[in-house]
Amino acid sequence: MELDLYQIAICIVGGFIAGGINTMVGSGSAITLSILTEVVGLPANVANGTNRIGVIAQSITSSSSFYRNGKFPIVWRSWHIIIPIFIGALAGVYVATIISNDQFKLVFKYLMVLIFLIILIKPKRWLIQTQIENGWPRWITVPLFLCLGFYGGFIQMGMGVYFLVLLVLGSKYSIMDSNVLKAFSVGLYTFVIIWFFHSKGLLDWKIGALLAIGQAIGGWFMAEFASKSPKADLYAYRFLVFIVFLIILHLFGLIPL
Repeated sequence: MELDLYQIAICIVGGFIAGGINTMVGSGSAITLSILTEVVGLPANVANGTNRIGVIAQSITSSSSFYRNGKFPIVWRSWHIIIPIFIGALAGVYVATIISNDQFKLVFKYLMVLIFLIILIKPKRWLIQTQIENGWPRWITVPLFLCLGFYGGFIQMGMGVYFLVLLVLGSKYSIMDSNVLKAFSVGLYTFVIIWFFHSKGLLDWKIGALLAIGQAIGGWFMAEFASKSPKADLYAYRFLVFIVFLIILHLFGLIPL
């Protein structure tokens, strides 16, 4: 598919914004999927696959920035989270290639409202230091992260927000550590997911590369900021509230995206 200059610019700029949002909070795929389907005109299943190219680029640059700034020790302590998410994602991407995700979008709309209410209740719960030993027991969290991985493999949109909710409120990670773990976990399973979509002919590499340019830069920029800001957790919480609110308005048709 050939794109005009307007579409190319929208892909790169939209990718940059989505990359920054994904690194700090999540749900940047709401922007990139809208660009791929409404601006570029890709079919939904091809857009779902193509979207992952930018996701992997952003995950690589943000993870490398977090690693270089000494934020990676939390990853090596969290394989009990990474492995269930990875396994769940493999199941999710298989389902994504054989059924429509329209039904999930309806559930996503109302689930996001519930998440927004959870975020607003007792804001201090979000401004904690990592206390893994005080988190929910693994017999609860492992099934939840399997489900989270399945959702990420299936559609990705909103994955980051759900990830933060489970990590911060359930496993007692700080928002900063949650974002580091999110970047690594999503990047890890997306490597496999891209191959799977490609094998099914559901990737447009040229368009995905344009998004990837923007998302890689946006992800790196936001990771650098978050790694060096002493108030990164506070900024991330406020950004989370703002982004989820905008997504809800968009999902209910109140604002365009």
